[in-house]
Amino acid sequence: MVSKITRKTPTKTIKDCRSRRRKKSPVKNTVSAASSVVLASINKSFRCAHAKLTKIFSRSARITTPNRRKGYKVLKKCLQEDLCKALCFENPLLPPLQFPAKRTIFLDLDETLIHSKTDPPPEKFDFIVTPKINGEIMTFYVLKRPGVDEFLEKLRQKFEIIVFTAGLREYASLILDQLDEKSLISHRLYRDSCREIEGRFVKDLGNLGRDLKSLVIVDDNPNAYSFQRQNAIPIRPFIDDLEDCELRKLMGFLEGCDEFDDMRDHAKQFVSLSQDGDEFQNVPT
Repeated sequence: MVSKITRKTPTKTIKDCRSRRRKKSPVKNTVSAASSVVLASINKSFRCAHAKLTKIFSRSARITTPNRRKGYKVLKKCLQEDLCKALCFENPLLPPLQFPAKRTIFLDLDETLIHSKTDPPPEKFDFIVTPKINGEIMTFYVLKRPGVDEFLEKLRQKFEIIVFTAGLREYASLILDQLDEKSLISHRLYRDSCREIEGRFVKDLGNLGRDLKSLVIVDDNPNAYSFQRQNAIPIRPFIDDLEDCELRKLMGFLEGCDEFDDMRDHAKQFVSLSQDGDEFQNVPT
């Protein structure tokens, strides 16, 4: 009888079984600890990379409108059309037009109204701005495009003037404070109002609370007006040519806007004349 009972007795006691189960927990703890170390390492790497990118960003020209001297990579037409249909919002970014009889003109800032650069200082500049970007103070030397003051004063008579720039608000707002001492500009839109498509900043005019028939955009970057090309008046980029007369030509051309019910027809005429090389009428001397 004793031998039979012995055979039925478990080969391992309950204590041994519990002990065996406990032996698995160190492995789980080890895996959990290893995972924590890996995650901590990944997070640290991301933080380091973010800090480096932030430092590089703060020192680059992307504070202004992104550098475009190497040419443009035009956004695909199909992408433009799809985004025009998809990116539609109910709430416009601008308040209602104060004077409905006026047309609206959107003006780019960098290389359209002014040109700016960091140290070393250029030979000629009109004023200096020192924006604080990501905790670092930077110095920009700003040169106004010839005729810009007269240009803004003339436009104010017939147009609601809105500056729409892809530059950072911290940078562009300081420039506009000095450029627009007479408060001729009605509204300001910065990079945070642009749409970033394929790494490029696009200025969508369809969500601004303005009738597309009554507005034009002046910009040296064709990607900026990818969504509304018919409303665009291209302009040559300005760097440091003190003999530049693009704004004077444009001002003379815009004097005839009353002849058109749709500003897109007027913009089309400008593009046609530019391509033909014809001289614009009513250009002030």
